[in-house]
Amino acid sequence: MHKAKKNILIVDDDRNFCLSAAEYMRSKEIDIHIAHTAKECLDICSKIQVDIMLLDQKLPDAEGHSLCPSVLSFNINTKIIFATAFPSFENAVKAVRAGAFDYLSKPFELEEFELSVTRALRTLELEKVEQFQNYRTEKEIAENIFIGESLQISDIHKLIGLAANADAPVLITGETGSGKNVVARSIHFSGQFKNAPFISINCAALPENLIEAELFGYEKGAFTGAVNAKKGLFEMAEGGTLLLDEIGEMPVALQAKLLGLLDDNAYRRLGGTALLHAQVRIIAATSVDLEMAIRKRKFREDLFYRLGVIKIHLPPLRNRKNDISVLCKYLLKSTSRGRNVTIADGEIEKLMLYDWPGNVRELRNVLERAVILQQGNEISPSVLLSSSVFDKSSKIEAKKEQPSEGQMTTLDEIEKAHILSAFSEHSGNYSRAARAVGISLSTLKRKLKKYNLNNGSK
Repeated sequence: MHKAKKNILIVDDDRNFCLSAAEYMRSKEIDIHIAHTAKECLDICSKIQVDIMLLDQKLPDAEGHSLCPSVLSFNINTKIIFATAFPSFENAVKAVRAGAFDYLSKPFELEEFELSVTRALRTLELEKVEQFQNYRTEKEIAENIFIGESLQISDIHKLIGLAANADAPVLITGETGSGKNVVARSIHFSGQFKNAPFISINCAALPENLIEAELFGYEKGAFTGAVNAKKGLFEMAEGGTLLLDEIGEMPVALQAKLLGLLDDNAYRRLGGTALLHAQVRIIAATSVDLEMAIRKRKFREDLFYRLGVIKIHLPPLRNRKNDISVLCKYLLKSTSRGRNVTIADGEIEKLMLYDWPGNVRELRNVLERAVILQQGNEISPSVLLSSSVFDKSSKIEAKKEQPSEGQMTTLDEIEKAHILSAFSEHSGNYSRAARAVGISLSTLKRKLKKYNLNNGSK
C-alpha cells in the first residue's frame, strides 16, 4: 500500500522564488502547488487538502494573515508557515494569532524552509497518532461497560467509579468469563488514567521463568539469549495501568518482588543494579479463591491485603439471570455484523433456564454463533446450547402440564426433546441433525413443523 502524498502550497507573488522552492522541495512523498494571489490560494484550498502552506505576508490582493481563517476553514490541520520581508515582533504576533505554525524572515535559505516543512510533517504525523489514540480511548470507554441492572451490579458500578479516580491497587475476583477484564478496562478508561497506557498480562499464560523478565525487564547478558536490554511491562505502563490477569497463578517467589514494588514503587531489572521507580496503578484479577490459596501457601497473605485496597467481586451469570435480556441487547450490537438482528420471542426465557458455566463470555459466543449460523434477522440462540437446558425446560413444562401424580412423559415429548438435542449437538444444522436421529431431511422438517420448532439454520 502506497502512502498518500502530502500537498504543499507555496503562496508568493515572486514567481522565480516559487519555482526555485518547488524544484528544491520536489520529492516522491510531496506534491507541490503554487499560487501567486490570495484568490488563487483559496481556489486551490477548495479543491485539494493542503497539508502545509508557505504563505507570504504581502500579496497583491491581501495580507497573508487575513487569509488564515479561510484556509483553516477548508482544513483545520493545515500547517501555515508565514514568510515576510518585513520582520517585526508585531507581525510575528499577528501570524501566531492567525494560526501560524512557523515564521520565516525573508530572505531565507531553502534549507531553512525544508527544515520547517520537516517539522510540520512530523507534527501532522503526531497529531494523527493523537487523534487515533483519542478515538481508541472513546471507543474503549463506550465498549467497556459492565452491563446489568440488578442491585448488586449497581454496587459494582459505584466501586468502578471510586477506583477510576484513585491510584490504589484494585483486586477483581470472579469466575472465568464473568467480565473481570471489562471491569479493569472500565476503571482505566473512565478515570484519570484514560489517556495513559493500559497494558495487560496473563500470569497463567507464560512459563514461570519468563514472567519476571516480562514484568521487570532485563539488562543485556542477564541470561542466555538476552543480547539486548529490554524494558519490562512496568516501565511500558508508566503513568498508566497494568492489569495482572490471573494473579492467583503467579509464582510465590515472584509475589515477594511484586509486594516490594507495591510498597516502595521501586524495582530492578533482571541482571541490573540501578533502582527504577514505577508510577503504575496495579489492577489484579483472578478466578482463583485466593483465601484458599493462602491456606495452601500458594499465595502470600500480605500481597492479598496489599492488592485488595479496593475489592470488586463479580457474581456469576447464573446468579443474575435477570440481566440476560439487557446483556443480549448490548452484546448483539457488536456481534450482529451490521445486520438488524433481533432475538425470537420466548428465547430469553429459554436462555434463563441455562446455568451459563462460561458466564457472559459464553453468552457472547452463543449469540455470535447464532448470528453466523442462522439466516434472517431473527435468531434463536437457545438451539446452540447444551441439551441440558432443554432437558430442564422439558421437565418444567411437563411439571406444569402434569394433571396428576405419576403421569408418564408422552412419546411426542420424548421425540421433541430428542430432535432439540440433535440440533444442539450439530449447531442447528438441518442435514446433520437429521442424520443424527436417523430420519430423512424431509421427515425432520415435517416434525419441526409438527412441534412448532422454528429454526433459521440450514
